[in-house]
Amino acid sequence: MPPSALQLAPLAVMSIDVEDWFQVENLKAGVPRDSWETRERRVERNTRRMLELMAKHGVKSTCFILGWVAERHPQLIRDIAAAGHEIASHGYGHELIYEIGPERFREDIRRSKGLLEEISGRRVEGYRAPNFSITDWAIDILRDEGFTYDSSSFPSLGHDRYGRLSGMPVGAPGAQISAGFREVCVSCLPLFGRNIPWGGGGYFRMIPYGIFARGVGAILRKNTPYVFYIHPWEIDPDQPRISGIKRSYAFRHYVNLARCESRWEALLASRKWTSVEALLAARAP
Repeated sequence: MPPSALQLAPLAVMSIDVEDWFQVENLKAGVPRDSWETRERRVERNTRRMLELMAKHGVKSTCFILGWVAERHPQLIRDIAAAGHEIASHGYGHELIYEIGPERFREDIRRSKGLLEEISGRRVEGYRAPNFSITDWAIDILRDEGFTYDSSSFPSLGHDRYGRLSGMPVGAPGAQISAGFREVCVSCLPLFGRNIPWGGGGYFRMIPYGIFARGVGAILRKNTPYVFYIHPWEIDPDQPRISGIKRSYAFRHYVNLARCESRWEALLASRKWTSVEALLAARAP
């Protein structure tokens, strides 16, 4: 395929936000941060199962890894890198950007980036904010700290935690938003004048698989790259159940966990998947 055609090819990107079940914002009211060390860790087992499934189907991905997890499971991070997946940052402590402010944000991403690079021996270029809580002021800090792209923009229907980037074009993953820095937004499906979330997570678990898969195809047929995300805890229906949280949050977290692994494997088998770094290299200006 000529380079010009490769650059225009609508690639499908697989990404995994590597965090444990008890670090999820939906469960925060029932799982205080100071209890994390006492909780059963399930992230390594779940992530290794995902690595097995991706190897089975020849899939390469970008793993946005929480620094807290990397610090406690360094061999897992080495094995992710050895399997050919891109190592990227999900921050250190899974805190919402707009709640911690610029100074703590800088400390958080610097700590995470340093850990991941030391453990994996790879340069970390990419970042994804916890709960997609990106803000305009965070971009300059990310660039200052050596990142070359962010993948936190989710320009969809309103959500109570998602952040926003000013002037972010919808349906343009890989857009340059400042000098030497690009934004890889998570995919939405334009429908009746609205951007319907179609990038993974709870939406993937709620929407019937056949409908979801057709939506992915519709996005790619528009010659637009498709960006999917998932978490290791989403393929773990046996994870502990937490009480004392809002019903809507419990629904978001637990809906269809028992079906997610089989659905995800079907998605892996449905097409060729690649990493964010491969997408950006193919669509370089």
